Amino acid sequence: MTFHRFQKSLLAAAIALAGFTAAPGLVLAQTAAPAAATAPAQAAKPHVVVLATGGTIAGAGASAANSATYTAAKVPVDKLLAGLPELANVARVSGEQVFQIASESFNNDNLLTLAKRVSQLAKQSDVDGIVITHGTDTLAETAYFLSLTVHTDKPIAVVGSMRPGTALSADGALNLLNAVSVAASKDAQGKGVLITMADQIQSARDTNKDINIATNAFQSQWGSLGMVVEGKNYWFRAPVKRHTNQSEFNIDGITSLPSVEIVYAYGNVQPTAVNALVNAGAKAIIHAGTGNGSVADRMVKPLQDAHAKGVVIVRAARVPYGFVLRNAEQPDDKYDWVVAHDMRPEKARILTMLALAKGADTKELQRMFWEY
Repeated sequence: MTFHRFQKSLLAAAIALAGFTAAPGLVLAQTAAPAAATAPAQAAKPHVVVLATGGTIAGAGASAANSATYTAAKVPVDKLLAGLPELANVARVSGEQVFQIASESFNNDNLLTLAKRVSQLAKQSDVDGIVITHGTDTLAETAYFLSLTVHTDKPIAVVGSMRPGTALSADGALNLLNAVSVAASKDAQGKGVLITMADQIQSARDTNKDINIATNAFQSQWGSLGMVVEGKNYWFRAPVKRHTNQSEFNIDGITSLPSVEIVYAYGNVQPTAVNALVNAGAKAIIHAGTGNGSVADRMVKPLQDAHAKGVVIVRAARVPYGFVLRNAEQPDDKYDWVVAHDMRPEKARILTMLALAKGADTKELQRMFWEY
């Protein structure tokens, strides 16, 4: 019955809000007050704040049969939370609508706005954990940005869904319940920013969207940290890379991010994109190479020329698993290039932006790729 109430709530909200879109960057303070908030038992529960940004978890389809065809970012956070009364059994939950956008449209300004709000909430003594609802397309990038920039030991869980709440077998309700459960748990403290999807507890650093149409879309080549089963966390490993309180980056002191762009390698690749990005003022280029971050012979000189103009060159790989070896495919030491280790190009971009904003040179940036 609860799942059907959740579906009906989202569908009703979608119909009522047809055409509703919040302006990017607009913070709509919408607080969902649990009905039993005045009860002593409820007051003793952890306080978890849900920051909503849109995405499929706030989406709606025309019918229950639409699981892949739908409109994202339609249902506001108060309706989302009201459709899942089980949350009150886990924590005192309040919500804020930070954005209402599909995640493929996320930009650097959105990252800064969201991270600053998370940092503010993390400093509040009356907040025990934070959940961010997010579209899945760039969810992993946002989660990694938060893990590098927000200084806190409090649990932060980023969650989305692969199907809208109006669909049969929708995954959003349980994903959200699990995310709140993790964010409210003391055993999740100090483990950095987490991604909670399909019952898995994943590291923001290691996890990526690997499947575009299935509910088990988020995978890590190094495995998950644990699982949530019926509201209980089961942990199997902990992240060893630097994050949150251990990070040298701090969102409280970051006001802008430099232009870091990605060039994708393929057979018959030409230097057109590299040259255009250099002319457009890119401060760094992530080269998503084939195999072990390989660079085609005709691309070496354009990348060297870009570096001579002050553009940082980072060798990543378009291959989803494994890691790029330094000085293996190219003489990185000779060219003063950086390798992204096991970072995919889109996450290498996140770390490179923060490093350059901090004034790091190529040696410092390479150290950061080893440590983060």
